[in-house]
Amino acid sequence: MSAVISLRGARLSYGPRTVWSDLELDVHPGEFLAVLGPNGAGKTSFVRALLGRQPLSAGELTVLGRSPREAARHIGYVPQQAALSAQAMLRARDLVRFGIDGHRFGPRLRTAAVRKRVEEILASVGASAYADVPLGLLSGGERQRVRIGQALATDPRILLCDEPLLSLDLHHQRAVTELVDARRRSHGTAVVFVTHEINPVLGLVDRVLYLAPGGHRVGTPDEVLTSASLSRLYGTRVDVVRVHGRVVVVGALDDHAHHVPEEVHP
Repeated sequence: MSAVISLRGARLSYGPRTVWSDLELDVHPGEFLAVLGPNGAGKTSFVRALLGRQPLSAGELTVLGRSPREAARHIGYVPQQAALSAQAMLRARDLVRFGIDGHRFGPRLRTAAVRKRVEEILASVGASAYADVPLGLLSGGERQRVRIGQALATDPRILLCDEPLLSLDLHHQRAVTELVDARRRSHGTAVVFVTHEINPVLGLVDRVLYLAPGGHRVGTPDEVLTSASLSRLYGTRVDVVRVHGRVVVVGALDDHAHHVPEEVHP
């Protein structure tokens, strides 16, 4: 099948600082790609490039065969959790509704079809019980369910999730990852999942894009998450071990040990 995301010779720089370069990547329908790397390695920049908010410095990026901006309406985006501020009093159903017609100018449509679609989306992400509760009163896990619902409102072909597991306990991490995986399996939606913690999605991931100070690598988790691979990327000795099926990194700087689970210590 044709790639839904394609990068060729892609480079992104800020002034004299190159974040990543020579990136070659194809993402196909139904694929689950995890994007890993330490702070400052360019994960957020990668997200912004896919959304058409950050132009490449060199190379080519196409989404569904066109520019990212032209394909934006086919991308469902789950952003990082942030302070709610103005959204605090919005109800869960309001946020999902914005995902359907928030791009429209003028009055929002008030039709039975739209209301039905909102109810269907809320039910699909398990959020019907708190559809009328203000977002500021929801737990982190509940808000993430609603944000996933908002991202799915336009029936996207690509689901881009930027650190969706931050500040969630293991129960809610599992719930969020199961929702995302169910979507890609039922609709063939490609998933790009940016995360500091690989273990909650390790069993779902097809490939990993690992961005690091010493370059990047693309491959299966077994190919990328190895001592030899990460040692080359970090330019220092890094040991990768597996403990009860979970990946543990030993020897990286604390800021880089982004997929060491809290409950497992080397």
